Formats: sequence, structure tokens, C-alpha cells
Amino acid sequence: RRSGQYTMNHDHSKTPDGASFDRSGSQDSLDELSMDDYWKELENIHETRGNNQEERVALVVKEPDEGELEEEWLKEAGLSNLFGESSGDSLESVVFLSTLTRTQRAAVEKRVETVTQTMRKKNKHHQIPDVRDIFRLQNDSKGKVCDGNEPSTVRTSETKNEMQDGTKGPKFSLGTDEQKRPLEDMPSSDTDINLEISFSEQAANFKDSSVGKMCKGGGGDTLLPNFRVPKDKTGTTKIGDLAPQDMKKVYSLALIELTALYDILGTEFKQQKAVKIKTKDCGLFGVPLSVLLEQDQKKVPGTKIPLIFQKLIAQIEEATLETEGLLRIPGVATRIKSLCQELEAKFYEGTFNWENVKQHDAASLLKLFIRELPQPLLTVEYLKAFQDVQKLPTKKQQLQALNLLVLLLPEANRDTLKVLLEFLQRVIDHREKNKMTLKNVAMVMAPNLFTFHGFSSKTIEQREFVMAAGTANVMRFMIQYQKLLWTIPKFIVNQVRKQNTESQKKEKKDKAMKKLLKKMAYDREKHEKQEKTPNDADVPQGVIRVQAPHLSKVSMAIQLTEELKAGDIVARFLSQKSGNVQTLKKEEVFLYEIGGNIGERCLDDDTYMKDLYQLNPNAEWVIKSKQS
Repeated sequence: RRSGQYTMNHDHSKTPDGASFDRSGSQDSLDELSMDDYWKELENIHETRGNNQEERVALVVKEPDEGELEEEWLKEAGLSNLFGESSGDSLESVVFLSTLTRTQRAAVEKRVETVTQTMRKKNKHHQIPDVRDIFRLQNDSKGKVCDGNEPSTVRTSETKNEMQDGTKGPKFSLGTDEQKRPLEDMPSSDTDINLEISFSEQAANFKDSSVGKMCKGGGGDTLLPNFRVPKDKTGTTKIGDLAPQDMKKVYSLALIELTALYDILGTEFKQQKAVKIKTKDCGLFGVPLSVLLEQDQKKVPGTKIPLIFQKLIAQIEEATLETEGLLRIPGVATRIKSLCQELEAKFYEGTFNWENVKQHDAASLLKLFIRELPQPLLTVEYLKAFQDVQKLPTKKQQLQALNLLVLLLPEANRDTLKVLLEFLQRVIDHREKNKMTLKNVAMVMAPNLFTFHGFSSKTIEQREFVMAAGTANVMRFMIQYQKLLWTIPKFIVNQVRKQNTESQKKEKKDKAMKKLLKKMAYDREKHEKQEKTPNDADVPQGVIRVQAPHLSKVSMAIQLTEELKAGDIVARFLSQKSGNVQTLKKEEVFLYEIGGNIGERCLDDDTYMKDLYQLNPNAEWVIKSKQS
């Protein structure tokens, strides 16, 4: 046996053929008992699959040509106009690039360089910009050249709280090396997740420091750290709080940031590309999420989670979550097959008899639904990146990578994953009775999310054992830290604010902007007439005007104080009761920050308004429900 480095855990696990396998890194936290759950689940999957083989369509993952991956990556990141025929039209990209951190910039440069070399080789007659010219463009006005050789010399005047025209403006902390903090300034606790500084910058700083050199290794202690996000005075931003146009920017930034993080940590980040296959265009099992949602929204407008998925979870919970072995004990394979066929025929007609479905059957059907999706729930593009999270050196970096990957998932996949993880947590909450701990649940669910039928239907072999145990660890992370994973890091929100500010400066003559401003002015006038309030120009310093068109009190001037929070303002409006307006509950309405340097952002109740006002002084403040 090995030295007693991990005395609390078993040193070996058994592979399916009984061979002993010496584990390392992230595998140390998984003992033989829980690996048994994994292999049993895999056997159940193959048994179910055997009954269904005739319908299986393999999903081919396309091997990309040289430079193709990088070209695709730049398109995904919204930077396709840095190369090819449209490379002249890069004003928008210049704005975008000016907001990137040192490590993000390096990731973009690396990919542009590869595409450029490939194009030169292929002798394409496009205008092929030199990567250094692209980054020089954005720095000319600042009198600094960024050639990538001396990144630490690149400073943008904005970070010093000064606009290019010399006027003062809100200060954005972008987590760039311009405001690189020494390690002692970082949050003191190892379990604090710093969302203010770019993750890849943190990794670079950590790597360069002596502390970083000492702390290598993913470490395999059974207990996961109690990671937490320190309170942010300007409010925590969750997925769903931002307007679609800002979420597009979040996607591009998350992709670049994740790539930069993997680059710094020496892990290859490759998006897989699936060849399009013919999929079912109706039904329940084996139907793409987008198709399912389209047909479900005709029945339940606005639904974001497939109805069958919601119903199966409700069916499991209806009995009790205290059933021993819940999710682990399978339903009978032949019965599952016939229930499947019956559901396909009767679910939408409403004639299916749910009383015939036992709890373990419903759990098996839920897992079958996930496995049968024509593309994995974690998507073809990012499934491998999710698996590779286990290769990152520290648990904190693994969590940061998962946070960015969740931001990259399409909305339907992300919403469905969220409902699944919340359900799994509820199962774990009853572990005293059902004996399903976090580890057991992760073991049982990992094969359903990670061993995707389209890539290969052969049994996991011994060489894939590490992958098996590793994906179970990733699954544990996703369940344990789900609340953190649905947070948009502050440094990304600040980069979005900065992009919006820069774009507004460069596009003052844009018609759409004029139209929007006109409409806002008209709305403001209308509210003011209703309220007979003085003009905004008359609103004294340190006072904001909050609009609430759907409430009885339509508008109110609010004095900002150090302690005033968004929740206090909502409460103040709701206390102004009036008979002619529908009664809204506190949890139904929110204060929104609209315009200025953000499209629209729903504020959490603990947002300190004075701090946020300083960050976005030109915003409008509106109270409304999430639906309106």
C-alpha cells in the first residue's frame, strides 16, 4: 500500500474486471463503495440501451482542419471581423478588445495568430491583419502600443477613473493587470471566491507566486471546501438578471476568459463540433430540447423546462424523497421501455395514468430522458471541457472553470440543468433516510450526464477509469456549488459596462440610440405629468428618481444614504397601498437598473444603492415584476 498520505481514504479502487487501479489527484476522494454505484449505474444504462439499440443514431464529432477550430472560436467570441472579408469593419471589435484583461488578450492573440498563419498558407486573398496591429489600434489613442511583449505596460486611462476626454467617470475594476493586487491583498480565506478579478489573472498571479508553486495539485480530500462569495455592495448578478443584449457580451467574455484560464493552467481547451444529424421533430424521448420546448410552449406559454422533465421530478417527489436508494435502484428495464412507449402516445393527450408509475420507474425515466437527448445536456461543444475541469490544479480553479462553462451553455440546457441540480440537492437533503449522500448521487448521475451515447456505446474500459471517477467529482462540484455557478462574476459585468460605455461614446449618431433616448424622454415626461414632479434636472444631488409604472405610487424621489438598499426602496413603494392597483407581493417585484452603462439589470435586495449609483450615475431606476 502507498504511504499514509491519505489515511482517511482507500488507496485502491477496483475496475470492472477486478484489476487494482492506483488513483491519484482528484480520484482520491472516491472510495470503492461509491465507485460500485458508478459501475452498477453503467450496467443499468447498457441494459436499457440494449433494449433500444435499433433506434440509436451515433453522433459524429467532426475532426477540424488546421486553423478551423480557432476560426470557429473567434466567431463564437464575436470576433469574426478580425479576419476574412469583413476584417476592415472592426470598430466594434476594437471597443470589445479594449475591455479585455492581459490574459484574455493573450488568448485572443494566440488564436488570431493561428488563423492568420493558416490563411497565409492557404493563400486566401483576404486582407489579413497582423495580430499586433489589431491590438495596436485600440491603444493608439492612449499613446501606448500593446504588442503583447510587455503587457504590464498597457494601462487604460479609464481604470484611473478618467475618461479619454479628461472628464471623470465611474471607475470599473476589470481585474486586469493594471490593478494587479499583491497576493496579500487578495481575500484572506482560501474559501473566498474572488469575483472582482479575472480568474485567469488570478491564476497567472498565483502561478508566478511562491505560494502558487507550493500549493499545486488538485488535492483529494473527501470534504469539499465551503466556498463562498464575499458580499458585493453593488449587488450580486445572477444568470437571468441581465438583458439579452448584455448576456451576449457575457457569453463572448466567458468564452475568452475560460480559454485564457485553460491556457494559463496548461490544459487544452477545444470545443467539439458535432456533425448535424437527423433528429425527431416531435415526441418526448430523444427529441432536441429546443423542439421539446417549442411544442411545450404551445401548451404552457413561457415554460422554460420541458413538461415531461418537470412531471417526472414531481412524480418522484410526490411519493417521498426518504425512499432508500432513490435514484440508485433502477426500475425494471422492460417496464421502463413499455412506460416510455405509453408516455410517447398519451402524455400530451393527458390520458397517461401516472398511478402506474412507481417511484424507481420515474427516477429511471428521468435519467433515460437525459441520456436520450440527441445532444448531451452539457452540449457537444463543451462536454469535453466539463470533463477536463478535473485536470485543473486547484479546487478553486475547477469551480471558476465550471462557473464560466455554465455561462456558455444555451439557455434551454442551462435552465434544465439548474432544475436537475436543485432536485438532486433536495434528494441529498434527505440522506439520513434515503442513504443518498452527495457522493452517492454524484456517482449515480455522472454516467447519465457524461457517458454520452452518441460518442460511443461500448463499455467504459479500464483506461477510461480515471475519466469515470473524475466526472463523478465534477458532478459533485456542480451539485454542491450550484448557487455559485449561476452567478455572473463581477469582473465580467464590469467589462460589459465598460463595453457599453465605450460603444455609446463611439455611436452617438446611431439612430437606434436616438430613438431609444427619445422614447425614454417621452416616458419620463409622461410619468412626470402624472406625478406633477419637478424635472430630473431639479432633482438634488444624492437623490434618485424611481419609477414604478405598475404600482399605485408611480414615481418617488429617493434620498441616497450609505445604508439604503434596493429592497428598502421596493418596500417603500409597496407600503403605499391603493385600491385600484393589483396587490403585488414583495417577492414578485424588483428594482431594475436600466440604461447608462448596462442594458438592464435586476437588482438583488441587498444592493447598496449609493455604491451602485456611483458605478452607473446615468441609469434609470424602475420597479417592475420579472415578467413585465
